[in-house]
Amino acid sequence: MWYLCVFYHRLLDYRKPEVESLAELFGAFKDTDNTNPPKNSLEWKLPQHHHPDSPFHFVNLPSEEIARNVASRSILVKGIYELWGEGSSYEELELAIKCCPDEHKLPYLTPGSTFKIIVDCFGKVISSKEQNDRIQGLAYIPFKGQVNLRNPDHKFWLMETDDYGSNNGLPPIVQKRIFFGREIGAADRKLLPTYQLKSRTYLGPTAMDAEIAFLMANQAQASPGKLVYDPFVGTGSILISAAHFGAITMGADIDIRVVRDGRGPNCNVWSNFKQYGLPMPISLLRADNNLPPWRSGLKEMFDAIICDPPYGVRAGGRKSGGRKLLKGVVGPYTIPDDKRTDHIPSTAAYSLAECVHDLLDLAARMLVMGGRLVYFYPVLREEDSIDTNFPEHPCFKLVAACEQILSFRYSRVLLTMVKIAPYTEEIAEAAMIQHLEFKENHLKWLEDGNLHSGVFSPADLLNGTGDTKPSKESKPKYRGKYV
Repeated sequence: MWYLCVFYHRLLDYRKPEVESLAELFGAFKDTDNTNPPKNSLEWKLPQHHHPDSPFHFVNLPSEEIARNVASRSILVKGIYELWGEGSSYEELELAIKCCPDEHKLPYLTPGSTFKIIVDCFGKVISSKEQNDRIQGLAYIPFKGQVNLRNPDHKFWLMETDDYGSNNGLPPIVQKRIFFGREIGAADRKLLPTYQLKSRTYLGPTAMDAEIAFLMANQAQASPGKLVYDPFVGTGSILISAAHFGAITMGADIDIRVVRDGRGPNCNVWSNFKQYGLPMPISLLRADNNLPPWRSGLKEMFDAIICDPPYGVRAGGRKSGGRKLLKGVVGPYTIPDDKRTDHIPSTAAYSLAECVHDLLDLAARMLVMGGRLVYFYPVLREEDSIDTNFPEHPCFKLVAACEQILSFRYSRVLLTMVKIAPYTEEIAEAAMIQHLEFKENHLKWLEDGNLHSGVFSPADLLNGTGDTKPSKESKPKYRGKYV
């Protein structure tokens, strides 16, 4: 059935992939009678005269229950609605609502029910008087129940998009459009203030923003009973979002001071989970992504791996060994027992190319079939475009790439990969060949670690005229993915 899906106008690239991941999680792609090949994506349609970045989209979902589950779990879906009518004017809307089949309307207009009508406008603020006038204009709908503004049985939404053109920074709309429908489900955005970083007990320089962390957990389909692993756990921001959705969590970090000590007994990774009343991780390891601690025969352990690898913008990657050891100046050594408690192992620089290859190899070995790898990958922008040559692996299929523009020169892309083939030694050799070809053909900063200087280049501050102040003429333009 087709539903009206209304998004929050932010993180535009993330919106549809999040809905599709959640739809799969709640069984939208299962064929109950096994007569048709399974689908792996949803059908989408744009309303008439709407820009592709508009928050209004039509989506085809198998059932109202799945639509409600998707909306209530989503971070970027404002609401999903059963559409009773739409039009370019209120006269067209009235005609469309009257033509809507009674079997859709009458069960929600009964005398024993309570209801509430909410008026919303995208691109313009309307006064309380205007809202009341619009509600009074719906008198032709035979509501027989009682109005309940606090806890109604049914919520109805009257939504309109103003024909504001393209001068206010929003996606342009050629013609006004009005929608009326019954709310099926809506997102609970209250969890974002609850988990906001500024109230977090233990923070580090790379702590993931709560909204992005929850989106990553949704892309990974974190749910009760699933084991989720973060090999660059840091202060645990990503695992907290997975634990909120009921997943069993486990993490590792190369810095033992982060996973073991924090800033004291009441300010560490464990205290972050305690702060929100979440189940504690089953383990936090001091482990190196370059030298993983798993025994050789261990495979297919995790349901999802979610992480933000260190790529050198806010923090550079490190691996075990130290410069002297890696160069052969000193040989391998054993730490005496009396010094092990306070020993901090020496580390060396860890390039992004090597880090991503090790991450893909770890995920190919340790994820279950159908498990998901969700991680951020940095890209430099040139002439408002990015290099889409993302890392590949024979065990994985890329199902989503969501770009978030952080500056005029730099974006990060959230990659979601699904494991489709078992890990074998032959596949490991093929993956190494792909990795070497990727390094050879990709940008120099990937291997040399020059992303930081590329991101924070002084050229970023210029608008093309040598003036460091932004031009007033550029402000009204539609910002697209900068939202």
